[in-house]
Amino acid sequence: MTDAMEKIMNLDELNKVALAMVAPGKGILAADESSGTIKKRFDAIGVESTEDARRDYREMLFRSGDGMKHISGVILYDETIWQKGKDGTPLVELIKKAGAIPGIKVDEGTKPLPFCPGELVTIGLDRLADRLPKYYEQGARFAKWRGVIDIGKGIPSSNCIKANAHALARYAALCQEAQIVPIVEPEVLMDGTHTLEQCAQVTQEVLATVFSQLHSQGIMP
Repeated sequence: MTDAMEKIMNLDELNKVALAMVAPGKGILAADESSGTIKKRFDAIGVESTEDARRDYREMLFRSGDGMKHISGVILYDETIWQKGKDGTPLVELIKKAGAIPGIKVDEGTKPLPFCPGELVTIGLDRLADRLPKYYEQGARFAKWRGVIDIGKGIPSSNCIKANAHALARYAALCQEAQIVPIVEPEVLMDGTHTLEQCAQVTQEVLATVFSQLHSQGIMP
């Protein structure tokens, strides 16, 4: 990491957040379901997926004293980070009062990767530099970005692995510049008819490529 980059970001604060996120005996709560995903879950129990219903559900989680004492950080969806509880308290404040760190999912899902049939690339980098300072001001101290790698006949291609690894690295650099800790999540899907050995081989290639891209962005020494 260059001296110029160190001047832009406060490494001590980033390290403090990162260490708190992996505190012994605690885990991260993923409350970042998209509107579409949470609707499916509400449909299964006969609940209409309105903005208030989604708020009430998540507020219930954040007010659970016994549950939240085991949570180090909470990943929020864009809708949720701006919401307030029924009593007017911002949901991010409920998370902080519970002793956890608010985080934010910043990727915008996946789209088909051009000229790579059956493969996906995660999108959302275009406006990320503008969005991150607003999330930080709202209380987010870490972020999440998920790159999806599928295994099948003839896939994943090197192009798919490189495209997703590069996106993860650019996202991580933007986060650190905005004083937000990035969770770098290259996910090799386990679903399929491939063997354990194939999964291990692809995972090794994906991780090596991601680390290489992180290094090229100045995130890793």
